[in-house]
Amino acid sequence: MLWKTIKRGYHQLGSPRYFYRFSSAVLPWLTPIALITFVVGIVWGLAFAPPDYQQGNSYRIIYIHVPASSGALMGYVAMGIAGMVAVVWRMKMAEIMIKAIAPFGAALTAISLVTGALWGKPTWGTYWQWDARMTSMLILLFMYIGVIALQNAIRDPRQAARAAGLLAMVGVINVVIVKYSVEWVNTLHQGSTLKLVGESTINPAMKYPLLISMLGTWLLYAVNVMVRARTEILSRERRSGWVKQLVAAGGR
Repeated sequence: MLWKTIKRGYHQLGSPRYFYRFSSAVLPWLTPIALITFVVGIVWGLAFAPPDYQQGNSYRIIYIHVPASSGALMGYVAMGIAGMVAVVWRMKMAEIMIKAIAPFGAALTAISLVTGALWGKPTWGTYWQWDARMTSMLILLFMYIGVIALQNAIRDPRQAARAAGLLAMVGVINVVIVKYSVEWVNTLHQGSTLKLVGESTINPAMKYPLLISMLGTWLLYAVNVMVRARTEILSRERRSGWVKQLVAAGGR
């Protein structure tokens, strides 16, 4: 029963028309929830969380750096899955999702790199070190940019989506390297103190605002992807009857 429900939902969301209607119902409440969650997490972390016993207040950049990093990684994995679906099953909605995911993921990766450099200077005495974690994160940014560039370089949107999908699938390997680089290689970057599975070593007073800011970032990512996907759907489906009816009804 559960599998049939999942399968039905998968095929429904694979329809641009259904996704547009679904997102129309979800966005009005998801957007304010995402904004409130993000603001609460950031304000709590930057203004009210206790200072670190070693790093003092400089550690507070973690409330921007970690959510951006986690969002960038999760976004690329989602893009890789969409790429596989687009390449193997040629589902139009998966092609649209690749294009919708990439820009915000690239922005989060850039934020992660910049905040990491700003955090690294007072903590380790340098803005940049070519270690495994930082280098693989920079490669992730290039992979995001590569996906965006491929989509803009190829005129046929379906061919562009398949080419970008292949690159997204290959790039998932780098996500694994980013994730486990601090465990596989002795790097300047510190190991993970926040674990969703297992015991975290971060102070609970610091952990909860961090979790909330991460959740807020993920929800904002979802909102951004939905908005961009809706725009792409209207562009691709502009000649279809349901879009013409939508335009005639004033976009409702």
